[in-house]
Amino acid sequence: MPSAIDTTEALDAASTLAAFRRLVRELEEGRTKRNSFQPWEMDLLLDIEACDIPRTRRAALLKRYGRAVERQLEKGAPRLLKLSEYMRRSMA
Repeated sequence: MPSAIDTTEALDAASTLAAFRRLVRELEEGRTKRNSFQPWEMDLLLDIEACDIPRTRRAALLKRYGRAVERQLEKGAPRLLKLSEYMRRSMA
């Protein structure tokens, strides 16, 4: 399984970044306000769920992860980093 999410389905980097920020904000709040997601969003949600983050650490970790992905996208990366990959990199 690849360690990053391909965003070629997204219209452009700005719309991907906006959608990513919305998703992370919803997760930080502990709920989503919608029931349809882009395929790359589902991949991220499944990866985040698989990481099994304790509730007490979830918001802070998602905030740091969100900033890391934003920096990555602002530098022109064609892929979104998965939370599991971010956690492996930050522990190294």
